[in-house]
Amino acid sequence: MLMEQTLQTLKTLRLPGMAAAFEEQHTHAASAALSFDERFSMLVDREQSWRDNRRVARLLREAKLKSAQACLEDVRYGGGRKLDKAQIAQLASCQWIRTHQNLVITGATGCGKTWLACALGNAACRQGLSVAYARAPRLFEELRIAHGDGSFGKRLSALAKTDLLILDDWALAPLNQAERNDLLEVLDDRVGTRSTVITSQLPVEHWHAYLNDPTLADAILDRVLHSAHKLTLSGESLRKPEKAKP
Repeated sequence: MLMEQTLQTLKTLRLPGMAAAFEEQHTHAASAALSFDERFSMLVDREQSWRDNRRVARLLREAKLKSAQACLEDVRYGGGRKLDKAQIAQLASCQWIRTHQNLVITGATGCGKTWLACALGNAACRQGLSVAYARAPRLFEELRIAHGDGSFGKRLSALAKTDLLILDDWALAPLNQAERNDLLEVLDDRVGTRSTVITSQLPVEHWHAYLNDPTLADAILDRVLHSAHKLTLSGESLRKPEKAKP
């Protein structure tokens, strides 16, 4: 009876991990040989693990990564991709996110830019960092609608609070003046406080001309490239049937 009361109290206090571990201890006879401190430590550890796992699951769900199963352990380094293992290992630590640096991934279509960006987003979530994935064309459309319904400020604020913003498929189509202005607003909120990953088929040296507004281009590129790591992918398309993952 006392055990049932304790279990109910733990659940009422929203300590499900501890409740599960407590119940297991009463199920396994071996637990009786442990000291009180050892058993209590196991309860606390289980609760911490439960909370950590729940937080990671929530962060991954909210990130809405396009390649939800992408992870850095599955990166393929062969096939002329020119990926540096040391650089990927450095990025995997997510220290660049904690120090508010950016990452630019360029390369031809099908070379795995989106997959790699999502794998880095996955790593960030697993280290407790918030992530948001967005295709650039879709984000600009969402911001256009937000201007119209009055939610632009709220949307901008949400993006500004996200530790890592993945801006995928950048420079697929020309930007109009409103889109250039919105991009500057998004990036300006993140300078020195958050990190951004940009993937693009267009080489970096052509971005200034693509933006087609010298003043805004200078401002935008300064905010992106000033503290950015760069990855240029090459090799055959990974969308061929025989190559399932990067």
